[in-house]
Amino acid sequence: MGMWMLFQRSFRNRLIRDLGYDADTADGITAKAFQRYRTIIRKLPEFEKKDRFLMNIVSCAMLTAFVLSMPKRPEVGELTEYYRSAMMTEPMKLFCRLSGKNKFTDADQKSMQKTAAFRAGDRNPYSWNMEYLPYPDNRGYEARFTQCGICTLMKEYGLSDLIPAMCRLDYTMSEAGGASRFVREHTLAEGGPYCDCGYYRK
Repeated sequence: MGMWMLFQRSFRNRLIRDLGYDADTADGITAKAFQRYRTIIRKLPEFEKKDRFLMNIVSCAMLTAFVLSMPKRPEVGELTEYYRSAMMTEPMKLFCRLSGKNKFTDADQKSMQKTAAFRAGDRNPYSWNMEYLPYPDNRGYEARFTQCGICTLMKEYGLSDLIPAMCRLDYTMSEAGGASRFVREHTLAEGGPYCDCGYYRK
């Protein structure tokens, strides 16, 4: 419910600004999305306390609920812009800036190592498995994902072609953080062997 309270207004308003719906239709979509969101969340298994990816799957559930409630299915390009705008509220930008200050610290790198070793995706199909791959000369690191909870959830609801709309937010959040340049060559959503999330020091 915290996720819904934080973002439902921006998700509703961006239906008007980015997708061209009128206010009444946007209100109707939002009301339907709330019910779908609750249904999706109820079906998810409990995440382990040490699993750092809970917010990822909850935001995916929210976007999925809105898409399923829209009278017209958006194209992936439209949804990419809609999701970026809906997620990048002022509190979210602040969160990214604060996270950017801790990027590449010893604590950040130890946290990534622990996440890689935890392998939550082995026990929860809606979570992630990740490898932590530091770059030479302390230039940054790559987080390489071999399992993706977003792919699992969106495929379940017939939205496989729209998964890249969520993937693109990685670039936006890295830019908002101000500490790293984000690079990527592959995604599981587009048939790649893994999702590579590369973070180079600025």
